[in-house]
Amino acid sequence: MTHKTISIWCAFFVMAPFVLSSANADPFTRDDLNSRDKARVAAIVKATDNFTRAEQFEKMQGGAATTLHSVGRDSFSQFSANLDFEGEQQFKLGNGLFRKLWVSSPSSTAASDGLGPLFNARSCQRCHLKDGRGHPPESMEDSAVSMFLRLAIKPQTAEDEALIQAGTKVLIEEPTYGGQLQDLSISEIPPEGKMVITYEEVPVELAGGEIISLRKPTYSVSQLGYGPLHKDVLLSPRVAPQMIGLGLLEAIHVNDILSKEDPEDRDGDGISGRASWIGDDKASPRRLGRFGWKAGAASVREQSAGAFAGDIGISTILDHRHYGDCTAAQSACLEQKTGVQKRLGDVEAPDPVLKLVTFYSKNLAPPARRDFDDPEVLKGKALFYEAGCVSCHTPKFVTSRNAEQKEHRFQLIWPYTDLLLHDMGEGLADHFPVGSASGTEWKTPPLWGIGLTDEVNGHTYFLHDGRARNLTEAILWHGGEAEAAKEQFRLMSPLNRTRLIRFLESL
Repeated sequence: MTHKTISIWCAFFVMAPFVLSSANADPFTRDDLNSRDKARVAAIVKATDNFTRAEQFEKMQGGAATTLHSVGRDSFSQFSANLDFEGEQQFKLGNGLFRKLWVSSPSSTAASDGLGPLFNARSCQRCHLKDGRGHPPESMEDSAVSMFLRLAIKPQTAEDEALIQAGTKVLIEEPTYGGQLQDLSISEIPPEGKMVITYEEVPVELAGGEIISLRKPTYSVSQLGYGPLHKDVLLSPRVAPQMIGLGLLEAIHVNDILSKEDPEDRDGDGISGRASWIGDDKASPRRLGRFGWKAGAASVREQSAGAFAGDIGISTILDHRHYGDCTAAQSACLEQKTGVQKRLGDVEAPDPVLKLVTFYSKNLAPPARRDFDDPEVLKGKALFYEAGCVSCHTPKFVTSRNAEQKEHRFQLIWPYTDLLLHDMGEGLADHFPVGSASGTEWKTPPLWGIGLTDEVNGHTYFLHDGRARNLTEAILWHGGEAEAAKEQFRLMSPLNRTRLIRFLESL
């Protein structure tokens, strides 16, 4: 069967009629579906209770956008399989800009001016290596790091607190160093400092007598370039996340996400789940956060603009910070040349650049699953369900018919996330609130592609700061709302733990 044939077959599934099991009683009505479609969608996204065989279309994690490209280092770098020729062209142009190395101003190549003055990377690709997952430094000499520290301070005044509560601001930036620590700079000014990580090994005993050692990190900053940090500074490490399937996540209907909220835990299952809201409906519209480790961005476009400014120091139409993250206290930084060229507009990266990078980011295709019908993988899937992991890692959605891009509309996708914030307990807490997210809450990350991390990036570091060295450690760090699921995993027989991990590796 050819790739094209499979793609068409998969897309057709949502167009074909199937037996209705019940009317959709969901109070969160989808305004993009008629009554017939609502019933069809409700039936197909219902959690399975049959683990003797794979579910229909389970292989195609991204619906018709799924790539069937052979497994390898480029598994996360393929375009959505249902893009037309024009879409492929835009994707490839966006790929070129994603890899583009920016340079400081003025330079002989005006098309790439604007780097910094402070920055963490010279290109998008530098952090999102092979469009995959970043990692913490493996030694003091490791310069290929794709991780940085977010900076903030606790609200200092009633006005600060009010801005946070209203959604006008998501955090109060550190007064001298801004919202993140830039460890690189142009030659005229010093960088801000170096992230320092120390680890403490913590043993955990599993059923069967196996001992797993978890490494508990502590973060600090050395070589400060602009004086001491504020006494109330908060540090939060962030590894660059993988890039696949972002456009499909943006295409999930907002009510399908809100319908899974249970902030008061009224059903008593120990799982709450809260939406992240951005904006105050005054300075900016109120919208649902979906992207970033704490769901601090509502769209791929916003997330891309924030990364341009914060990570590379490039202004865009959505973020006019020509000096990146420089603050008023860093006067020498604000005296440097910018890359703004009036003939191209009032920002360093003109809108076509942001559009193409956004298009590229939205169309990196989820890979097809491997071994999805293997009996041992299916047993692992059953254990994943029985342990309650699906309470947060929602297996499947059908995307909105009104999605911005036609290739993302009405697709059955399997991301294994609810895109909601959950309290993950003290072990993973960074005590770094961002907008709606508290210091113990994290957005449920999607799991599609997680089994290819080693193949693509050559490592298996997981969680927001890469502290987990494999999937078993990542599960054992779960706490808070996920404590019961973590305990079920810890108490499984060694064979069943292996089966559950095999299921994750098939995603």
